[in-house]
Amino acid sequence: QVQLVESGGGLVQTGGSLRLTCAVSGSTFAIGTVAWHRQGPGKERELVASVTRNTSPSYADAVKGRFTISRDNTKNMVFLQMNRLNPEDTGAYYCAAARRWDSSESYVYWGQGIQVTVSS
Repeated sequence: QVQLVESGGGLVQTGGSLRLTCAVSGSTFAIGTVAWHRQGPGKERELVASVTRNTSPSYADAVKGRFTISRDNTKNMVFLQMNRLNPEDTGAYYCAAARRWDSSESYVYWGQGIQVTVSS
């Protein structure tokens, strides 16, 4: 059993910052890459950032240089630091995890999602 719970969302003004937290519980040893996705109003879900088990990060072009993903495997937590937010960052943010040792890195575990709203 694996559970992911997001926290840290909310309403911020343009240019502000938020830090999202994904708490992983259950069979945490089975978790590999963890990613943040988001879905804005009327938009498709998109991958925002991901971080491997050994903390190697990847970012979507839209957030590169503004967002930082990190993880603490000891605490079983993954973070997304979001800086210089703009209204295009508004959406529901989801934490998702792939199985460890799965080369496909498909995301099979998902959190419930949290809302991030950036006012103009």
